Amino acid sequence: MRILFTGGSGKAGKHCIDYLLAQGHTLLNLDQVELGHPRVLTRLADITDAGQVFDVMASYAHYDELETGAGVPSFDAVVHFAAVPRLLMTSDNECYRVNTMGTYNVIDAAIKMGIKKVIFASSETTYAVCFADGELKPEYLPIDEEHPTVPQDSYAMSKVVNEATAKCFQRRSGIDIYGLRINNVIEPHEYEANFPAYMENPDLRRRNIFSYIDARDLGQMVQKCLETDGLGYEVFNVSNDDHSVNLSSQDIIDRYYQGVPIKTPNVPDSFYSNEKAKRMLGYQPQHAWRDYLT
Repeated sequence: MRILFTGGSGKAGKHCIDYLLAQGHTLLNLDQVELGHPRVLTRLADITDAGQVFDVMASYAHYDELETGAGVPSFDAVVHFAAVPRLLMTSDNECYRVNTMGTYNVIDAAIKMGIKKVIFASSETTYAVCFADGELKPEYLPIDEEHPTVPQDSYAMSKVVNEATAKCFQRRSGIDIYGLRINNVIEPHEYEANFPAYMENPDLRRRNIFSYIDARDLGQMVQKCLETDGLGYEVFNVSNDDHSVNLSSQDIIDRYYQGVPIKTPNVPDSFYSNEKAKRMLGYQPQHAWRDYLT
């Protein structure tokens, strides 16, 4: 497929681009920072400027496409990851503005350009736990896509609004738009660098619901979305199958979640459920921290 990927220079995006290239796709990166990849051109653009988004959406993906003399090809899909990536990075209202207007512009341009599939990055933060003022416990475990999304912070609010925007665009257009509620992204080198501290102090992982997503498995999730047509609007949790700390589920419940209802018949191996992605897309994580740490 020929794919426009926004935010491909970021922590999650660069690994997804590597994964998608390995599947044979052609990609163009829209970002404000150069990716520096020999096979992927980066168009420097501002997603909050509708004109720039429309221009890049009608762009050559690389210089070799000039050789055909057939004009600019159309993109088959858009993967939208570009955003202010977290709270406390810009002012709160700027975070909200960039993330909501950027998503509106990207989906609007994709539909008007006749693109039939959009995959966009939502977030674990929509469940309100991550950036809550004080400790906020989930309403139940494991957290699935039916869990309430009523956050208090501007970043998570922007992601909830983006989901509503995408759902409305899908209703009007009929194309496939899939949202990914991405858990805390872990790059391969971070297992050795960061996880020993998580083993020593599990409190560090409470705001991430003790879960994580390997950046390469996130690439697989994007690929599964590209392969699966006809779902309309859907939102999926994206996580690995285990906790990011060396405690059993029952240990974590006893220490952090006493009194929180368990929704499943058995205590799950992860409190951030990826069951829907497995069932509807065939997603199956391939990486776990125990593969990299003894």
